[in-house]
Amino acid sequence: MATPDQRIEHDKARATADAVARASYGRLVARLARRWADLTRAEDALSDAFERALRTWPDTGLPDHPEAWLLTTAHRRLIDGARQSGVQARAEPELRRLLEEVSERADPDALPDDRLGLMLACAHRDLDPALHTPLMLQAVLGLDAARIGAAFLVSPAAMGQRLSRGKARLRERGARFEQPGADQLTEHITPVLNAVYAAYGTGWDEIGASESRVRGLAGEALYLSQLLTELAPEIAEVWGLYALIAHCEARSPARRDAEGRFIPLSEQTTHLWCESSITQAETALRRALKLAPPGRYALEASIQSVHAERRRSGETNWLAAAALYDGLVRHTSSLGALTARACAHGEAFGAERALDLLSELKDQTADYQPFWAAQAHWLAQAGRGDEAAGAYERAMALSADPAVRQYLFERAQAL
Repeated sequence: MATPDQRIEHDKARATADAVARASYGRLVARLARRWADLTRAEDALSDAFERALRTWPDTGLPDHPEAWLLTTAHRRLIDGARQSGVQARAEPELRRLLEEVSERADPDALPDDRLGLMLACAHRDLDPALHTPLMLQAVLGLDAARIGAAFLVSPAAMGQRLSRGKARLRERGARFEQPGADQLTEHITPVLNAVYAAYGTGWDEIGASESRVRGLAGEALYLSQLLTELAPEIAEVWGLYALIAHCEARSPARRDAEGRFIPLSEQTTHLWCESSITQAETALRRALKLAPPGRYALEASIQSVHAERRRSGETNWLAAAALYDGLVRHTSSLGALTARACAHGEAFGAERALDLLSELKDQTADYQPFWAAQAHWLAQAGRGDEAAGAYERAMALSADPAVRQYLFERAQAL
């Protein structure tokens, strides 16, 4: 049985390992994956290094540089595996050189940060785009298949299989886990931005209308978007994405009342919005617009900025929002953007304008809840109560969030 002192040392070792994992997991995996060109082996080696740390640190004491200790230990495991397999026996001098490159005495701050290359590899063009986000969440943040699967409503076993297949395909394609040159980076980074935004979207049952975060990854997406501003600070859309997510997160405290009832954006109490998050979002947006003409994410962030202005002025400039949505749909013709554009035009120019724009989408919207919620609202505004009731019924049937269903029911009852 362990003594009290041993338990204290064990707890300290675990706390340190957990702290390094939170701060440096992606950085360490990226470094290993770049050197060994195999994401699965890199993750396995790092996992083994963490397990070894928990076994040895309580007895030996914490190393001066835990991050470098973990990296060295993982490298050694990979070298041992290469030796045992015999496949890389001829590369022994190179293996030794790699081991000497990083030692327990290495300064962790001197280690190159390869996380951007890792994120780009996870968004490889030869992978199913549906895998980009899950791979990134596991490789960069260390989330397990159960956590990722829950966010995407997939069983842990099924998500684990998908992740394994994705990593095997990266290995087959010879992914190098390196970022392209500065002249190519803007083009290559778009799938990464889309993946981070998709991670943020897992917390929303209805685009722009729900705050169900039981399975969502909002916090992880915010962290990744901020990380990208550190790794690729000269790319405008990186700042645009961070501004967009920060603006949306600023309103999180106001989306439900004390009883858990859903509060739409137009009815939210603005003093509940997080002022510091809004300030960070506005700073990032200014940086994005200074670097380049607005792209998709900078435009979406600009729209959120218009909404944020209501905190100061008490009003929403719907003419500006409608104009920004017009610009946005030139970048993306997604149903979300087109539906939101119709709503902005309705606020600026009246219900009939909204209904005209929504009517152009009907062939694509059979199961798209935001469309039916918008259709119901604008039919009600136009005095077409019977049609609005049918649209509200359709929107309720498509709503996964009970609070949203209740809100829509109350609106339908008020017709």
